[in-house]
Amino acid sequence: QVQLVESGGGLVQAGGSLRLSCAASVSMSIINTMGWYRQAPGNQRELVATLTRGGSTNYADSVKGRFTISRDNAKNMVYLQMNSLKPEDTAVYYCNAEIGAWGPSGAYWGQGTQVTVSS
Repeated sequence: QVQLVESGGGLVQAGGSLRLSCAASVSMSIINTMGWYRQAPGNQRELVATLTRGGSTNYADSVKGRFTISRDNAKNMVYLQMNSLKPEDTAVYYCNAEIGAWGPSGAYWGQGTQVTVSS
């Protein structure tokens, strides 16, 4: 089974930075798209950033220019560098992996990591 484990969340002041990490239990070579999503209390889960196997990225408008998604294929890790954090970035952040024909196809989620930005 595919497992994703997030780490790196915490409490930070507005304007600060955090880097989230996601460790995958399978090779990046079988994952079509890795992504970060977030869910704030009372809100639906929303896309933050995605990174395809081919290297294409996509960001929510609210984080463009502040967040960067990247990966380390050798370590089966995906990262989300978050700079210039705002209180509205406060949420539980989830790692997501979309696997197609190359492996156990489906969408997989981590358990989430809390990010809290104080004003």
